[in-house]
Amino acid sequence: MSSTAITPNRVSKPLNASIWIFQLLGAGVFIMAGVMKTMTPIDQLSVMMPWTGQYPLAFVHFLGLVDFAGGLGLILPSLTRIAPRLTVIAAAACVLLQLIAICFHSSRGEFNVLPVNAVYISLALLVLWGRGKKAPITPRNA
Repeated sequence: MSSTAITPNRVSKPLNASIWIFQLLGAGVFIMAGVMKTMTPIDQLSVMMPWTGQYPLAFVHFLGLVDFAGGLGLILPSLTRIAPRLTVIAAAACVLLQLIAICFHSSRGEFNVLPVNAVYISLALLVLWGRGKKAPITPRNA
C-alpha cells in the first residue's frame, strides 16, 4: 500500500509518515487513558488522579470510554479507509475534550496536569490538520 494510494494529493512520504506517527501516538495516549479510567480500581486510580475519587464511578468510567473511543477514532477510520473523515471528527472531538479537561482541572487548581492536556491537544491538532487539510485519506471505495 503506497502513500499515493491512500492520500489523494501528492504528499511527501516523510510528511505522511509523520502524520501516521502522530495518529498512533494520539491513539495510544487516549486509549491508555481510557483503559486506565475503566480498568484500574478506583482506590488506586484516585492516588494517581485525585478527582476520580470525588466523582461517581460511573462518571469516571464514562470518561474512560470517551477517551478510549477517541483513541480508536484517531486511527481506525484511516487505517481501514472506511469513512476516514471520521478520523478528523475524532481529532476535533479529542481537542474539545481536552479543552474541557483544562477548564475542569484549572477550576480545581490542578495546574500540574495541564501540560499533559497540552500534549494530548497537540497530538489531536496535528492529526486534525494532517488528515483534514494536508494529507487526507481517501475512502476505500473512492
